[in-house]
Amino acid sequence: MRILFAGDICGRPGRNALKENLSPLRQKFGPFDFTIVNCENAASGFGMTEKLMDEIFAIGVDVMTSGNHIWDKREFIPVLNREHRVLRPANYPSGTAGTGYGVFLKHGRTLGVINLQGRAFMSPVDCPFRTADAILEEMKAAVIFVDFHAEATAEKIALGRYLDGRVSVLAGTHTHVQTADTLILPGGTAYITDAGMTGGHGGVIGNSYESVLPKFLYGTPCKFEIETDKPLMQGVIADIDDETGRAFDIQRFSVGMER
Repeated sequence: MRILFAGDICGRPGRNALKENLSPLRQKFGPFDFTIVNCENAASGFGMTEKLMDEIFAIGVDVMTSGNHIWDKREFIPVLNREHRVLRPANYPSGTAGTGYGVFLKHGRTLGVINLQGRAFMSPVDCPFRTADAILEEMKAAVIFVDFHAEATAEKIALGRYLDGRVSVLAGTHTHVQTADTLILPGGTAYITDAGMTGGHGGVIGNSYESVLPKFLYGTPCKFEIETDKPLMQGVIADIDDETGRAFDIQRFSVGMER
């Protein structure tokens, strides 16, 4: 099984980068059995809308994961209850809208997907380690992909080692900076600390330098503006044995217009 995962889509530049680069990636690497993207910043950098969700599914995305910003557009929250292909982090308290994991079937192949959120330097949520344990006890899938939406590098690495051999891929998201540590862990799990960002890379993690700078200079609230320069699509492609669930390759990509 070959899986493509694209890091956090940030605003219109990210959506355009996804549309423009997905087909060339398919031509270069062959068809993908499943295509997954993190969508939590797709609507102007904060949250998601139903219209944008439909547009992203229409270009061939199979599943969307998210993170703490999935709640930013309140009108989208009811959509999480009826669209099982859009996940929110599974370790939010019981009763939260939506679901954090699922098993998906496509062309006779089965993929489990789990979305988790970190706790270090982020809002309080339930333990991602114990939440993963509970999900894996009931999930019936040989191949399992995990999007761990977390701030701290150490927390991501720790969860990767904790789940090694029990999931096929663990890809970190949230920091919008692609890391250079793709590897296959000893138990057969493909790992990267952060898959990167699909959006404009000419500013500060998807926003323009000019709009972000006052926050650091003065510490006062300011409105962030989406960065449009250097639109890139970033992520990873992983190859997994369908029967054992063990990964045998993971490679990162960064494609687009680096003007």
